[in-house]
Amino acid sequence: MEVRLAKTAGFCFGVERAVNTVIGLTKGDCLPVYTFGPIIHNEAVVKDLENRGVRILQDESEIDSVTEGTIVIRSHGVSRAVHDHMKRREEETGGRVKIADATCPFVKKIHKIAEQESKAGKQMIICGDAAHPEVQGIVGWCVSPAIVIGSVEEAERIADGLPKEICVVSQTTFHFNKFKSIIAFFASLGYDRNDSVVNTICNATEERQTEAKRLAGECDAMVVIGSESSSNTRKLYEICRQECPNTFYVQSVDDLGYRAFPSFRCVGITAGASTPKNIIEEVQNRMAEENFEQMLDETFKTIHNGEVVEGTVIRVKEDEIALSIGYKADGILSKSEYSSQPIADLREVVKEGDKIAVKILKVNDGEGQVLLSRKRLAADRTSQILQDAFENKTVVTAKVSEVVKGGITALVDECRVFIPASLVSDTFEKDLTKYQGQEISFLITDYDPKKRSIIGNRRVLLTEQKKAAMEEALSRIQPGDVIEGVVKNVTDFGAFVDIGGIDGLLHISEMSWGRVGNPKKHYKTGDTVRVYVKDIKNDKIALSAKFADENPWANAEERFAPGTIVTGKVARMTDFGAFVEIYPGVDALLHVSQISRKRVEKPSDVLKIGQEIEATILDVRPDDQKISISMRALEAEPEEETVATTEEAPAEAAPVEEAPA
Repeated sequence: MEVRLAKTAGFCFGVERAVNTVIGLTKGDCLPVYTFGPIIHNEAVVKDLENRGVRILQDESEIDSVTEGTIVIRSHGVSRAVHDHMKRREEETGGRVKIADATCPFVKKIHKIAEQESKAGKQMIICGDAAHPEVQGIVGWCVSPAIVIGSVEEAERIADGLPKEICVVSQTTFHFNKFKSIIAFFASLGYDRNDSVVNTICNATEERQTEAKRLAGECDAMVVIGSESSSNTRKLYEICRQECPNTFYVQSVDDLGYRAFPSFRCVGITAGASTPKNIIEEVQNRMAEENFEQMLDETFKTIHNGEVVEGTVIRVKEDEIALSIGYKADGILSKSEYSSQPIADLREVVKEGDKIAVKILKVNDGEGQVLLSRKRLAADRTSQILQDAFENKTVVTAKVSEVVKGGITALVDECRVFIPASLVSDTFEKDLTKYQGQEISFLITDYDPKKRSIIGNRRVLLTEQKKAAMEEALSRIQPGDVIEGVVKNVTDFGAFVDIGGIDGLLHISEMSWGRVGNPKKHYKTGDTVRVYVKDIKNDKIALSAKFADENPWANAEERFAPGTIVTGKVARMTDFGAFVEIYPGVDALLHVSQISRKRVEKPSDVLKIGQEIEATILDVRPDDQKISISMRALEAEPEEETVATTEEAPAEAAPVEEAPA
C-alpha cells in the first residue's frame, strides 16, 4: 500500500509562531505563563503545554485574577475590548503582568481592515463560523455591528437590508470555494469586487485545501489528521470527502487501531494547521509498516443491510451525524432517520464520543456512504414491546405527539399509536387539542404491524379507575355525611360534584331552600361546594346543599304569623298572581285578587320583577311551604257617599213641663 503525505500538512506559520512563543516563555523567567483560551485547537499540544506549567484563561473575567507572569494572546487573536483590558492590567500591575501578542499576522491584518472600513461607514460582512474565536475577535474590532455568514444561502437572506457600501472579509481558514461563491453573489447584486471584497483567506489555507482536493482525487482513501474542534481540519475533511468517499478523520495514531481499512492501493494523508509534526509522522510511519495491512485485515468487518451495529459519533452537524462503525467507511445518520420527533439541531442532543445503536439501511448508497437509522431500530424494538403489551394487557404510557382527524396519536419511542376520539375519554369530548403534548396511559387493544395498525384505548382505563374509585368511595361514605367537593359539570337539571374520586348529583331542587331557575347561574365548573350525602342507590349518589339548620321555613308559623306586615321583592309572575320573596329562600303568593281593591286583570299590569312591595300575611302553611300575602289588606277602605236634603221638618212644640198646683 502506497502512503502519500501532503506537503502542506501540519502547522501553518501563525500556529507554529504561537506555539513556539509559549514554549519559549516557559523556558524563561516570565513564569507563570497563561494563554487566553487554548493556544491552538489541538488537545495533544494543549496537554503538552499544561505539563510545562502553562495555564489557560477561559474568558475575560479571569484576566484581573492574574497578578504576575505573562498572558499570551493566541494565534486566533482577540477583540479590541479584550486587548485593551489586557493592556490595562499590564499597566495596573506595574509590569508584573506582561502581554505577549501571538496573534497571526494574517489575522491582525483583518483586524485593521475591520476597524478602518467600519469607521468609514461600510457594513462589515465576515465569512466564517460565528462561534469560532477568530471570527469573534474580528467582530470585536468593528466599530459598528458586523454580519457573519457561512454560505451563499445566508448571504441571500441578508441581501435586502444591505447599504450601498459593504466590505466582505473572511476567516483565514474559510473554505476557499465557498468564499468565491459568496463573492460572486455580491457581485451579481452590483457590488464592485475591488471596492467591496478583501480576500483574507490565508495563503497556506488555500494551498492546503487545493492540495488536499487534488490528493483525494488521486488516492483510494484519505486520512485527515487533526482535532475535532479544529475548524480548518473539518473543512479539509469535507473537501476530501467530496473527492474520495473513503475519507477518515483521526486525531492521533491511536485512532488507527479502531479504524477499518480495506487493502487500499494508495492512501493519502493531510493534516490541519493545528496538527503538530510529530503526530503526522506517527500516523505516516504506522501506515507504512509492513504489518499494517495485516492489522487492517484483522480489524476489517463485513456489514449487511438490516444489521444492527453500535457506532461512535465522530462528527455532528445540524442535520447529520457521522458514526464510526468499524467499517471501511463511516456511517451517516440523517436528522430524519435519527428520530420521528422534531429536532431543530442535532448538535443539541448528540455530542462527539456518544455511542449510538443503529440499523444499517444501505451499505453503499452509490457514493460509498453507509446509510444508518436510529429511529427504525427503535421502532423495531418498540414494536415488540407493544406486542407484549397487547398480549399481556399491560398499561403503556406515552406523550401525545399529534391531534389528528378522528383522534390523537401517541409516540411510544419511535412507534405511533392511534387512539380514536371515542376511546380517548369515558365522556364525549369535542375538542381534543388539550391533549397535545400531554402524557397519557392506555391499553393496546388492536395490534397489526403488517398493516401498521396499532390502536390504543384510554377509555377502558378511565372506566376501570372510576369503578375502583366508586367502590372505594362507597365504602367510606354514608347518607348524612357532610363533604366538600368540586363542581365538575353543570347541566340544566343540576350539577355533578366530585366528592373524592366519585361523582354525585346535586339536583336543581337540592341546590337551595329557595327557587333556582338556572343552575349555571349558581355554580361554575371548578367551584368548591359544601354538600351532604342525601341518598345512595347502587352507584348513584344524591347530594344536597339544603342543610336543616339553614331551613328558612323553620319557625315559619311564628316568624310569618297571619297579620304580620312584611316587605319583599317580586320574584316571578303568573296570570293568577305574583310570587314575592319575603325572606331568603321563602316565596309568598300574592294572588291577583289581593293586589289591590281595584280590579286587576293580571299582575304584570301593576307590578314589575324586582319591585319592592309591602304586604300583610294572610295565611301560612309550613308543612306545604306555602304563604299567602295581601297588598289589598293594607289599603284604606273607600269613604261612603252621603245625600243632603233641603226640606225642613215641621216644628214641634217643646213639651211643656207642668208646674205643681
